[in-house]
Amino acid sequence: MTSISASEGCEKGLAPGHFAPETTYLDTASAGLPPAETVTAITSALTAASRGTATVGGYFEAAADARARFARLVGVAPGRVAISASAAVHTGMIAQSLPAGSEVLVADGDFASLINPFHVRPDLRVRTVPLERLADGVRAGTALVAVSAVQSADGRLADLDRIAAAARAHGARTLVDASQSAGWLPLDAGAYDFTLAVGYKWLLAPKGTSFLVVPEDLGGLTPVFAGWVAGEDPWDSCYGPVTRLADCARRFDETPAFLSYVGARHSLALVEELGVERIGRHDVALADRFRAGLADLGRTPVPAPGSAIVAVPGLGTAAGRLAAAGVRVSSRAGGLRAAFHLYNTAADVDRLLEVIDTA
Repeated sequence: MTSISASEGCEKGLAPGHFAPETTYLDTASAGLPPAETVTAITSALTAASRGTATVGGYFEAAADARARFARLVGVAPGRVAISASAAVHTGMIAQSLPAGSEVLVADGDFASLINPFHVRPDLRVRTVPLERLADGVRAGTALVAVSAVQSADGRLADLDRIAAAARAHGARTLVDASQSAGWLPLDAGAYDFTLAVGYKWLLAPKGTSFLVVPEDLGGLTPVFAGWVAGEDPWDSCYGPVTRLADCARRFDETPAFLSYVGARHSLALVEELGVERIGRHDVALADRFRAGLADLGRTPVPAPGSAIVAVPGLGTAAGRLAAAGVRVSSRAGGLRAAFHLYNTAADVDRLLEVIDTA
């Protein structure tokens, strides 16, 4: 299992000059805060669009830069990364590419965008087991194991090393959803067949950005959403059938949401500059501070060691009262979910504990 040390101090945020939240914002698992550079880039691009001076070429340059930056963050070549607007589009393409009768193994209660595209195909066999038994659940005949690296509802980490080893032993493919981990938990996407992540959470990009890593052999995927941008030469693929798809993962691209990718390149640049391991140490240190404070209050969070997400069963209804006090968290699966990221500080944790104690 990938893990990181929580040894780095957390008294200050890692990039205070880039963010200016007006709340105690502890809800990155729902949506990350975009840094100032991202906001400026989108504002400038929107202004240019309103004046008729923007160019489509400039939008695609931004998307290519975001693709390359994401590839570096997860340790693969850019040619293995496809871009889209949502995780469900990527998982939907994988689901539609599986042969009829294929067995897909998933974890109980995993995020709907990951597992539902398999459920809506009645000719697939979807088998569900507890997260902790996922590796043991792989068997002969399993075609694909799909799992979130970090569970959205409660922050539990999947044992990806064991899951991948079990899948290889049985000839199954692996699909890892890193949407709740990319940006704070180091990940080698090359260790799995497919890895996806949306950009608008821990990667701090606008909504409308999503990345999919495919195998070097392209994983047998059918580019069911392929339009003109999926052509080897997009500008020669605008009319009629696309006669030659791109030879790399770009054949699986959707037309990028232009403004979202204009911003994404700057968000990813900041994550690159700070470093995922450093961010992870900071985030987990804050989460551990919160766990320790909960113990002092007589509260027990869901066990999720090494996670930047902390869920407290039975406190979900308090999220509204916390919001009224200027503290942003989420209510998920009946619990209160707090998510700590690079712009958070020890003072944010202490404020959260204070309001929980009084609420």
